[in-house]
Amino acid sequence: MIIAVNTKTTCKDELNEKDIFIFETFSRIIKRHPEHTFVLITEKKQNVLFSDLSNVIMVVTGPLKKNATQWYIWYNIQIPRILKKYKANILISYGTISSIRTKIPQCMIVPGLTFVNQPSFFIKSHLLFYKTFVPRSLKKAKAIITFSQFSRTEIINQYKIDSHKIAVVYKGVSQNFGQIDNEERENVKAKYTDGNEYFIYTGEIGAGKNLLNLLKAFSAFKKRQQSNMHLLISGNTPSKTGAITEALRLFRFKENVQLLENEPIEEFAKVTAAAYAMVYPSCYESFATQPLQAMISGVPVIISSTGVMTEVCAGAALYADPENFKEIAIQMMTLFKDENLRRAMIEKGKIQAKKYDWNITADLLWELIEKS
Repeated sequence: MIIAVNTKTTCKDELNEKDIFIFETFSRIIKRHPEHTFVLITEKKQNVLFSDLSNVIMVVTGPLKKNATQWYIWYNIQIPRILKKYKANILISYGTISSIRTKIPQCMIVPGLTFVNQPSFFIKSHLLFYKTFVPRSLKKAKAIITFSQFSRTEIINQYKIDSHKIAVVYKGVSQNFGQIDNEERENVKAKYTDGNEYFIYTGEIGAGKNLLNLLKAFSAFKKRQQSNMHLLISGNTPSKTGAITEALRLFRFKENVQLLENEPIEEFAKVTAAAYAMVYPSCYESFATQPLQAMISGVPVIISSTGVMTEVCAGAALYADPENFKEIAIQMMTLFKDENLRRAMIEKGKIQAKKYDWNITADLLWELIEKS
């Protein structure tokens, strides 16, 4: 079987959530199934993570411009040409768009419907493109894979898609994350917070992650507890961070807040593992990757009570309404004042996070590809 995979920017230098999923799953699938040929479509030739595998054909297309016209040409002219040239039997695409101009079966990996839930974060032309082609793509796809029952239900209700062709495959937790010893933990605290304990947020540093409410919650915590607790905000930075930067400039406790942007994964993992607790107040997610990374690192988690969060974290996290900063602050204070609760949440979190294994994810994904 010849399997085409639209990987696009899967390179070592710029791993994001999409790239991590494709790498973690297909690096395993390709190695386990040498009898099949995998045509991996990418933008960049250098540092491609799959280039050393013998049953891989790399197709380098060049960068894809971020406008609706180019997207249409890519999915409906270039993709069909590539599929025809390499005689592909199936196309695997990550995202909410697939080709509507090819007869080859398509398996879509759909992370979520962010453009439906948070349309204000999209420019009008992109939003129009999604509204036009997402319904057609989902209906045309032979199989759809998503990361949670929450997202599966969301797709069914929004677009009336046949539930039988939508399957859930949970993501795994990266092996880069895990517990660190006390000495290393103290070294991390000394480096970033002058030896003080800290709450941490990890993930995208952008307007869609509810970080202004996190700052308000931290301010309420500091006013009530009078502690030396710090807050680290660590993650990847999109192009628009003006609101966060301005809020930090005017923030009363700005001396106790550190913004760590685009840290290497090894350092990112250490900073997570040394935290007192993670606070993750995002209003919408298709999967809760960062809280699981904290849990496997022995760090308790305070997370939003909405959407997918309760499904993924179950009883291993403390929950708060992301729209209510006072509720977030109460959970921060509760964890701070109750060390027995904190220890209990750490143990529950480690057990919960172990359920999310990339080997299981890859095996389930392959089963679904074979059925498509």
